[in-house]
Amino acid sequence: MKIQQIRNATILVEFAGRKILVDPMLSDKGALPTTPIPAKTWNFKRNPLHDLPISKSEILKDLDFVFLSHLHFDHWDNAAGDALPKGIKIFVQDQADQLKIEKSGFTNVEILTENSSFDEIELARTKAQHGKGFMLRLAGHVSGLVLKHPTEKTLYIAADTVWYEGVQEALDHHRPEVVVLNGGDNQFFFGGQLVMNKTDIFQVHKAIPNATIVVSHMEGVNHNTLTRKDLKEFLVEKLITDQVNVPEDGQSYIF
Repeated sequence: MKIQQIRNATILVEFAGRKILVDPMLSDKGALPTTPIPAKTWNFKRNPLHDLPISKSEILKDLDFVFLSHLHFDHWDNAAGDALPKGIKIFVQDQADQLKIEKSGFTNVEILTENSSFDEIELARTKAQHGKGFMLRLAGHVSGLVLKHPTEKTLYIAADTVWYEGVQEALDHHRPEVVVLNGGDNQFFFGGQLVMNKTDIFQVHKAIPNATIVVSHMEGVNHNTLTRKDLKEFLVEKLITDQVNVPEDGQSYIF
C-alpha cells in the first residue's frame, strides 16, 4: 500500500490496486472562515492554513472511491463537492451523512458497515470518539475505517478520535499492521482535546507495538495545537521514531 499525506486529515491511499481518497478538504489556502469557536491558541487565521501540495487533478486522477469519516468542514468542503465526479463511490458513516451528500448531487453513496466491501477489499466501520465530555455533543458522530485484502497489510484509519476503549477495541479485533491517526490535538478555547494528542499516540503504540503508525491531521487548520516539531521531539524521547511517522504535506510512505 501507499499512503500520501495531502493536507490536514486528507490522505490518498493506494490499496490492492485501488486509489482511495479520505476526508477531502480541497479549498484553496485561506478560502474557508476561521473556526466558529475561537481556537485554544486564539489563532484566527482563515482555513486551510496551507496550499495543497499537489494539484486537485492529480488528487482526483484514477480515483476509485472516497471515505468520509464525518462532514466537518475540514474533512469535507464545498471545493471537494464541486471537484469530485457525481457518480464516484462514496462511503459515509450513517444515513444522516448519506442524505447530505446525496443532496449535493452524488448518486453512489453507501453507508459503511462492519461488513462492507469494494471489489475484493474488505471494509469495516470502527468506533471513534471525537473528544471528551460535553464536547462530544458539539463534535458529533465520527467513524473510522479498516481495510483488508489478502495481498496487503491490514490498514486502520482511526479518524477524528481520542484514545479510548473504542480504539482499543478496533486494535484488538482487527490487529492492523498500519495505523493512521489524526494527531493534531485540536482544541478550542474550552472543552479540551478533540483528536489525539502525543500521549494518545503513545498509547496506541503501546497497545500495538508492532504496527507502523502514520500521524495525519497536523498543522492544517487553526485549532491544531500540536506541531510536527513537538511531536517528533516527543517520539525521540520515547524512542519510537522508527514506529511512528510524521509526514509533511505531500509526503508518501509505502508499506
